[in-house]
Amino acid sequence: APAVRPGAQRAAPRRDAGGSAQLSLLPGDGEPAEGGGRRRRSAVAEASRRRSPTPPERLGELLREAFGFPAFRPYQEAVCRAVTAGEDALVVMPTGAGKSLCYQLPGLARAGTTLVISPLIALMEDQVEKLQTLGLAAERIHSGRQRADSREVCRAYLAGRLDYLFIAPERLAVPGFTEFLARRKPVLIAVDEAHCISHWGHDFRPDYRLLGERLPQLRPAPIIALTATATPLVQDDVAGQLGIPGARRFIHGFRRTNIAVEVVEMRPALRHEAVARILEPAARRPAIVYAPTRRKAEELGDELAATLPAATYHAGMAPAARDRVQAAFLAGELQVIVATIAFGMGVDKPDVRTVVHTGLPGTLEGYYQEIGRAGRDGEPSRAILLYSFADRRTHEYFHRKSYPDSLVLERLFRKLGPTPRPKAQLLRALAIDAETFDAALEKLWIHGGAQVDPAENVSRGADGWQEPYRAQSEHRLAQLAQITRFAETPECRMLHLVSHFGDREDSGQPCGICDVCDPAGCVAQERRPPTADETAVLERAVDRLRQRPDLTTGQLYQQCCPSGAPDRRTFERLLGGLVRAGLAEVREDSFHKGGREIHFRRASLSAAGYRSGPEELAAVRLEVPPAAAAKRKTRRRRTKRRPADEPALEAADPQLVDALKAWRLKEAHRRRIPAFRIMPDRTLLGIAAARPRSEAQLLAVKGMGPTLVKKYGRPLIDIVGRAD
Repeated sequence: APAVRPGAQRAAPRRDAGGSAQLSLLPGDGEPAEGGGRRRRSAVAEASRRRSPTPPERLGELLREAFGFPAFRPYQEAVCRAVTAGEDALVVMPTGAGKSLCYQLPGLARAGTTLVISPLIALMEDQVEKLQTLGLAAERIHSGRQRADSREVCRAYLAGRLDYLFIAPERLAVPGFTEFLARRKPVLIAVDEAHCISHWGHDFRPDYRLLGERLPQLRPAPIIALTATATPLVQDDVAGQLGIPGARRFIHGFRRTNIAVEVVEMRPALRHEAVARILEPAARRPAIVYAPTRRKAEELGDELAATLPAATYHAGMAPAARDRVQAAFLAGELQVIVATIAFGMGVDKPDVRTVVHTGLPGTLEGYYQEIGRAGRDGEPSRAILLYSFADRRTHEYFHRKSYPDSLVLERLFRKLGPTPRPKAQLLRALAIDAETFDAALEKLWIHGGAQVDPAENVSRGADGWQEPYRAQSEHRLAQLAQITRFAETPECRMLHLVSHFGDREDSGQPCGICDVCDPAGCVAQERRPPTADETAVLERAVDRLRQRPDLTTGQLYQQCCPSGAPDRRTFERLLGGLVRAGLAEVREDSFHKGGREIHFRRASLSAAGYRSGPEELAAVRLEVPPAAAAKRKTRRRRTKRRPADEPALEAADPQLVDALKAWRLKEAHRRRIPAFRIMPDRTLLGIAAARPRSEAQLLAVKGMGPTLVKKYGRPLIDIVGRAD
């Protein structure tokens, strides 16, 4: 639920064009009457602690009284009623659908403390601030807070003075903390970003594994698990891991009727020019452009800034610089943000007209979450994906780095025994590069094959890690295959996304506005009539489908192109032209073989396709193939060079490295996790080589991001300062 900062603006409820309840900010009202905001917030907080439980049928009154909303958004009321009545629930709704209210309102109605488990400190802080501004007693405990503050929060919890307590999942690893919570059990347990508990989720976090074994101590409070990105496989796993297999499932709201999705195959060298052309009309702005790397975001941001009010945003920028860019974008001073995926979490700008991806995302879940930042005001918007097959190869390269061959893990596992051995000793014994070793050790630890103490002494864990590791690695590749199939499918884009998430209440109808349903409405794609040779292939395809409906696209290709010309990818483009012309239909299908799910497509003619003749085939329009990138006049062997401002790791001062490792070890002991989970060796070496004296300089070190800087920036800078 949105909230207002005290002392500046007053919140008044209104209804948007789509009927959703939301807050409209009325500027210029100043301080609320009768003693100001602080007195009002204190009074409401006291009232909330004195409140008796609210029955499900009176939730509407509580919604208006505590949150200021005149009515529920779609789907919220059913969830809130079930949870208030004490039922476990699994809620999968897209970003911006109002999931937070689905635990905030029932928790208040149950008249006690709601325990909220969230892995994102920034979002946790944002939620607490909003609830406090509404006059509710909300607090948080996480690694970014001082111990004295956390102790005060614990006292307030035991005294029953909190409506909401937010904690990070790793807090449950602290000995005695779960038992402390059990001394005054919560009335509701909310697990936010619940996909993180699943190995199959796109953002699995090992700390979430603790929930399944810790939460039973806090029952009988109902559990509500919430996420914006969970496929049916992940949904089942989340429910099983949390011990709520019978939870009511609320999976809906994934169809965005105002977002037209468009996918264009395009070489990387052409994408910057295409983005500038797409965003030139003012009606297509404000816009968010997602780039795959920081460097590419900076390059494109600089190019666009020459002609448009544009700026770059990524995790390597100083926090103050990121805040300035974000504030300018929200205020309308900037119309285009070129960002990595670091941008968007918690940013609610309703009038984003266009979201452009300049590379293939890693998962369909992440892609859906990012395009969901367009058109939150309900007005027509567009999501454009520019990709090529080379993008997939890049993802596969990074997958190999993150998931080493299982033989590497097996070699490491065989080196381990019951007596802990130093990590450095194992690295020397295996004689592999440090990056591969670190990845193998982390994965072996995650899957239970190794035990690692905070000082990074390693001993053998349990056998049986092999199958979970193989399955997770294959699942990551399967996610890449899913987003590739989405890019290449000739079926309705929005229907494909809705089906992927298993939306139980969707109509199942094509959207009517994507590049497949409405080719004439495309803004990035170029179309052309088929050549004589292509028309001949189209005629053969239609003829074969008249004779034998429902062929697989592979069978159809073999029958239409027995010589192998044109190639399969070109044939799929021709088939896509038939679909967009309304003459054919293609649908996804799959079968299981050897424990694996094999995906393929089936093709058939539409009613118009059966009646079609030469005139209809001549009206088919095909995508203009991606133009060849300009060839370099000379081909020189490219060597990987270090940027001029990146110091060599060999320049790291050994004494400073030792001091940084001593700090890391102390932090690892405090958090009771292996030291490599705090920060890998390579990042420590980078800090020692760069000797940063500010947060901005620290962010420039490879491996450092905003989260690490926020957690550890001050002690790291102090250590460097003492060494100087």
